[in-house]
Order: sequence, then structure tokens, then C-alpha cells
Amino acid sequence: MEITTTLLQSLILPAGIVAVLFAIWLANDVLGRDRGTKAMQEVAGTIFEGAVAFMRRQYFTIAALAVVGSVAIGALISVFETAEVAETSIYGVELGIRTGLSFLFGAICSMASGIIGMYISVKANLRTTAAARDGVVKAVQVAMRGGAVSGFLVVALSLLGVYGVFVAFGGLTNPAEAPFLIVGYGFGASFVALFAQLGGGIYTKAADVGSDLVGKVEKGIPEDDPRNAGVIADLVGDNVGDCAGRGADLFESTAAENIGAMILGVGAYTIATTAGWANPEAWIFFPLVVRAFGLVGTIVAMFFVNGREDEDPMNMLNRGYWVTTALSAVGMAITCAVMLQTGGTDAWLYFFGAGVVGLATSVAFVYITQFYTAGSYRPVRELAEASRTGAATNIISGTAVGFETTLVTAVSISIAIFTSHWFGEQAAIAAGLVGEDVEKFGIFGTAVATMGMLMTTAYILAMDTFGPITDNAGGIAEFSRAPKSVRHITDRLDAVGNTTKALTKGYAIASASLAAFLLFSAYRDKVNLILERAGRPIMDTVNIADVNVFIGALIGAMLAYFFSSLAIRAVGKTAQSIIVEVRRQFRESPGIMTYKVRPDYARVVDITTKAALREMIAPGVVAVATPVIVGVLLGYEAVGGLLIVGTISGVLLATVLNNSGGAWDNAKKYIESGGLKDAKGKVLGKGSDAHAAAVVGDTVGDPFKDTAGPSLHVLVKLLATVTLVLAPLFIGPA
Repeated sequence: MEITTTLLQSLILPAGIVAVLFAIWLANDVLGRDRGTKAMQEVAGTIFEGAVAFMRRQYFTIAALAVVGSVAIGALISVFETAEVAETSIYGVELGIRTGLSFLFGAICSMASGIIGMYISVKANLRTTAAARDGVVKAVQVAMRGGAVSGFLVVALSLLGVYGVFVAFGGLTNPAEAPFLIVGYGFGASFVALFAQLGGGIYTKAADVGSDLVGKVEKGIPEDDPRNAGVIADLVGDNVGDCAGRGADLFESTAAENIGAMILGVGAYTIATTAGWANPEAWIFFPLVVRAFGLVGTIVAMFFVNGREDEDPMNMLNRGYWVTTALSAVGMAITCAVMLQTGGTDAWLYFFGAGVVGLATSVAFVYITQFYTAGSYRPVRELAEASRTGAATNIISGTAVGFETTLVTAVSISIAIFTSHWFGEQAAIAAGLVGEDVEKFGIFGTAVATMGMLMTTAYILAMDTFGPITDNAGGIAEFSRAPKSVRHITDRLDAVGNTTKALTKGYAIASASLAAFLLFSAYRDKVNLILERAGRPIMDTVNIADVNVFIGALIGAMLAYFFSSLAIRAVGKTAQSIIVEVRRQFRESPGIMTYKVRPDYARVVDITTKAALREMIAPGVVAVATPVIVGVLLGYEAVGGLLIVGTISGVLLATVLNNSGGAWDNAKKYIESGGLKDAKGKVLGKGSDAHAAAVVGDTVGDPFKDTAGPSLHVLVKLLATVTLVLAPLFIGPA
């Protein structure tokens, strides 16, 4: 059977549905596994109750904010998106209503993704603990399949959501207009993801810090010990932050980046139509088809997550990742060859090259992150060694590691943007294009690379969710007083999980960088369209020597740091409340230490929930309001400066926070596993001065890697989407 553009486009909907059905199959497989002992089930049930209580409160708050946001966005579009500036035949009130509704739909889908991520993780953690009694391989498979449920559902719902809104807004009959009408969908997803990531991140790290400082440092009891009143809140936090927050986060990533690529595809569509190439609409549908192939490849890869009992669990996960990457490359080649036709030339080969660049960048960041955060490599061992001389040297070394990672991050992203842009330009030259069309194809090459990265998102999210599932599994094992052999296996998986969580953040940062570049191009095109229709000079460049632009750029750089300050301070303030409460319970109920009195876990969960929801508002509002204020007061060029410098600052700062935090965490795990020895060969494990120093470093790194860092790449894309949607608001009179 001949593979045609029509055939590939017809695969979008079935691929999304098949991925959902496969996720349901995986969920049934996980839920049908052994649930362990009664004690394990009791603690898992308590975690589930706490997670549900937090999510109910958090999403009620976020839903209220989303409704206000949709009304505000709709009203602004209705007023400022007039016939003179509109990119489509729809403008004014009608466009405002559509944008507001798509914003709300994107917000609802993002919230659903977060809820799915949380629900599955709190069910898989118990099964992973039980599976650990039978060995490493079974435990890895249960945790990975539990994570994959979230991965498949989030990515499939994102694909189906974008495609559904696209079709509903006339994409099948008028594909050149529809991408501009659905930008609100990506904005709504970004809006929810920011608050979900912030709220969950504040909760999880405040609970973690508060619990660890009183339990491990002051009382000298193990992590996740049932005598610690904060331990349930800590275990709940793993789910509402690392699972629910990351689910909403990557839903937003795939949706916003997909829409951005489709908007750039409109430019290629125009070129193809003018040149008389076959199936010009294929350039707009291309991002959706590529993602469909990525889902299919990930389904196959899940059956390769296997290995030996004595094998490093990370190798089992990497095996599946390589299968996903290889099959994605095949899917990219097919899609480029069929859909990106340029009048009989082989220009599609260059676009395939751009797609390979995206896949290679994904692989690069997976292994870069592993190098800086896994215990088998130099940076983490360096931090462990530094712990011999105290907490101060541990923190100094960890900070240095974080700063060091900016080098490889900046170089890798620069190479990806440059080479994918070059491949796009070469495709244009091969097709006989000249002038501005060459630049448009260069930008589209970057979009193809971004789509290449997104092809592996479902597997990456599965690896990410693997982390909190195994972390919870270890907590359940400790809490239920499971045999040491079980805890030994869950500790091994937890150390791997710390790395998988870190690599997901690296992956998200890289994709955010590419997405911000292409969304900035879309913003520039939008502004120039408005300026051209008004007979005003276009924005060829962003002139940093202009005073307004310089101020905008300065504010963009500041925003990344100020936003992080608010997020980290929120963790500290919430943690203080937890510390006071846990200390009080130990002081007033001495029987807790002898297991005669059960701590009041619910009270700590309640304190943490209220504080996290209160503290998430300020940084979220600052993130949304700042670009709008800059645009209204200083103009569209200043917004361009804010976007460029804010993106660069956000990406590099997130890299520092994510990787230093991950390195500190696994340095502690490395010491706990017996990797550090003194001159006489004696193991410096738990209870040693080196371990105490590493615990302090881990505590400092917690809000870095799980609150501020992950929220920053959401911030980067939120800046790009909010400015794109509200661009007409920033262009004042001539």
C-alpha cells in the first residue's frame, strides 16, 4: 500500500486512541499485581487520602484562577484583536470568545493530566513495594509501567486535545487559519501547569525538608520512619509534586510546542501553495503526525524494559529509551519523506536531518543529566568526598557542579538550534527558494527538531514518574517495617529514580529552549503583520541599545531570579511550619519514639496543604503579570528583549537548580549505599559525619530541583505564549 499524506494524517486520531487503550491495559496490569502486606496497604491508603485531599483543594483554587484568566484573555482579545491586526478572518468578540474557550479547555485538559499522573502513581507505589519482595526486575517493571500510564495518557490527551480543537475551529477546511485560533489552548495549559508545578513543588519540598530536618538530623531516625509526623506529608508530596505537577507540565510542553510548530507550518503552507507543491496542508499537519509515530514507538519500547537481577536498573530503562528513539527516527524519516514534499526535490532529507538533531538533543540531555546526577560518575562522587569535611564544602562543591552544567547545556542547545536552522535553510535552497522564504524554512527546521524531541515524551515522562513511585515504595517499605532486603531494592530504585527525575527536567529545559525560539519567531511575525498593515517599520531585530528594550531585557533576566526566590522562600516558610509542628508532637508525646503513640499525620498534611496553596499564588501572578506590564508600559520591542533574555536566564538558572539539587540528593544516596570509605576502608554510611553533611546538602537542593527549577521552564514557555496571544495589546499608536 502506498503511503500518502492523507494516510498519515488519518493516523493521528487512531494513534491517540490506541495510546489511551494501551495506558488502560498497563493500568489494569499494575492494579492487578500483588498489594503486599496489610501494613503496606494501610500506609499506601493514607498516602492516597492525603494526595486526594491536596489535589481537591489545589485544583479548586487553580480552576477559579483559570476561569478568571479565560474571561480576562477573552475580553482583551475582543478589544485589541481588531480587523486591522487580525491574522485570520475571525477577530474581535468572536475571536475573544473562541480564545477564552480554548484557554479554558486547555486548562481543563492540563488539570486532568495532573490528576491522572497523581492517581496512577499512588496506586503503583504499593505494587512496587510488594514486587520488590520478588526481586529488582519485577519492581522495575511495575514502577515503569505505572509511570507509563501517566506518560501515555498525558501525551495522548495532549495530541487528541490539540487535534480536537484544531478540527473544531475549522482546521480540516481552513488549515491556514486554525493554528492561530487555538493559541489560547496552549496558554491555558501553560497557566495551569505553572500553578500546578508551583503548588505541588512547594508542598513536596516543604514536607521533605521539614520531615528530614527533625527526623533524620535532630532525632537520628531513618528517613520515612513512622515515628516522624511529617513522613506521610512527605510521601504525599512525591505524588502531588513530582507526578501531578510534572504531568501538567509536560502536557503543557507538548501542547504549546505543537501549536507553535503548526503556526510556523502556516508559513511553509503559504510557500508551498504559491509554488504549486502537492498537499500544502501537510506542513501544518506534520507536527501532529510526528507525535503519533512517537506514541507508537513508545508502546513497542515498553516491552523492552527487562533485564537481569544483577543488572543496573538504569540500564533496563535506557534499553527501552533507545528502542523509542530508534523507532522515532524511522517514523520521522517516513513523515518527512511523505509530507514535506517540495516539487520533486530531495529537500525532505534536510528536514529529516533537523528531526534527527532533535532526537539527538534529547539523547544528549538524558546522558548529560545522568553524568551530573548519577552516583556512578565523577560529579556526585566529588560531592560525597566533599562531605568528609562538612556541610559547607558539600554545598560549595554542589554549587560548583550546578554552575558547571550550564556549559554543556548552552553548547548543546546552541548546536541544536544552529544545525536544525541550517538544515531548514538547506532544504529551502534545494527547493529553489530565495530571500525571506529561506529564513522561514530555517525556522521551520527548528520546529522539526522540537517535534523530534517531543517524539520521546511519553517514555521520558514514564521515566520521570518512575522516580516518585520508587521513592514512595521505599517509604512504604520503611513505614511498614518490611524486611531489609525489600528496602535494599527500593533504595536502589530510588537512587535511579532521582536520576530519572533529573533527566526529565533536563529534557524539559532543552525542549523549552527550542520551543521558546520558535514561539519568539511566531511573536515577531505577529508583531510585523500588525506593523505592516499600519504602514510602520517592521521589527527586523531587537535593538538592545534602545533604552526600553534594555529595560525589558533587564526585567526578563530579573524575573527568572525573582520568581525562583519567591518559590524557594515559599518552601522555606512552609517547612518552618512543619518543623514547628513535628517538634511539638515529639515534645508533647514522648511515646512516639517508642512506637506507643501514633503521630498525628493528618495535622501535618493539613498544615502543608494550606501553606503550599497560599504560597503558590504570588510567584504565579508575578510570572503572568510581568510580561503584560512590560508590554503595556514599554512596548512590543521591550517585550522582545524580555523574551530573549528571560528565556536565556530561565534556561540556565533552571539548569543550575535542577542539576545541583539532583547531585546533592544522589551524593547522599551514594554515602547511604556504602560508597564512601575512610582511609582504613571503613564505610562512612548512615550516622557518620559525612552523611550528616550530605543530608544538609540534599536539604538545600530540595527546593532547587523540585520547586524552582521545574517551574522555570514552564515560566519560559508561559512568557512566550502570553506575549504571542496578547501581542496587539503591546503595539501603541505610531
